[in-house]
Amino acid sequence: MTEPRERRAVVRGNEMVWFEWGATDAPLVVLAHATGFHARCWDATVAALGDGYRVVAMDQRGHGRTGKNGPFEWTQFGADLAELLDVLNAEGAIGVGHSMGGHALAQAAARRGERLARLVLVDPVIMSPEAYADWSEERPFSAAEQHPVARRRADFASWQEMHERFRDRLPFSRWRPEVLRDYCRYGVLPKPGGTGVTLACPPVVESSIYLGSGGTDIHALLRELQHPTLVIRAHRREVRQGEMDFSGSPTWEGLAATLPNGRDVYRPDLTHFIPMQVPELVALAVTNPEAAAQAE
Repeated sequence: MTEPRERRAVVRGNEMVWFEWGATDAPLVVLAHATGFHARCWDATVAALGDGYRVVAMDQRGHGRTGKNGPFEWTQFGADLAELLDVLNAEGAIGVGHSMGGHALAQAAARRGERLARLVLVDPVIMSPEAYADWSEERPFSAAEQHPVARRRADFASWQEMHERFRDRLPFSRWRPEVLRDYCRYGVLPKPGGTGVTLACPPVVESSIYLGSGGTDIHALLRELQHPTLVIRAHRREVRQGEMDFSGSPTWEGLAATLPNGRDVYRPDLTHFIPMQVPELVALAVTNPEAAAQAE
């Protein structure tokens, strides 16, 4: 796989950075990452896609090399992605979004339907209508600074130290080794005014995104989605083991059935981190959605 081209443009008040692979006149695939991740987490998926596509993966606001100006609300990520599709002059693109990125992609598709031909929503953290109705501001953590993610270690001597710290720990130990390396290598920035590196998505930014995850009901927008849509879900989560349990899927089982042209792909052998475990499955969903729906 060749090294990508780095691009920049101001998108809704932030300098957004994205990376491109492939010929500019090839069919376009747009990749949107999860909370706390970054564009280069998709490298293994891009490699599995092979030649024949122009692939764009962005760093969303607050993440990677994109600007850190808030607010970090879920509706903002959808609006950012919609405007990026305009900047790219996308036409008939295939949109792929993981977790919060899938949520944002669904929002963008509802607002820029003509820019996208079909969607792949990889465990997009879209809950049932009842779950949104029951959502309450009385959460265990009332401020981002109180959330456990806000207290995670942010500084390391190098990305290699970060990798060494994570590689034998869950959920990272379940990932493909090359994906974990990309997550660590490209997920840090030089530490300002000092030596070493720091997380490119500051922990307080990540925690603020998690804090608002249940308050953005997009079911009204989902009725606007006429695109063929593959919803890939992980192992059903029967009981949530703590605030940050991603061993199972947070996505509503009935999501695909409510979409005008949706199809459900249930993978009980996988965790929420599907692109990190089987990037080939995500690539197959782009190149051959029928085969992806039947893959085991």
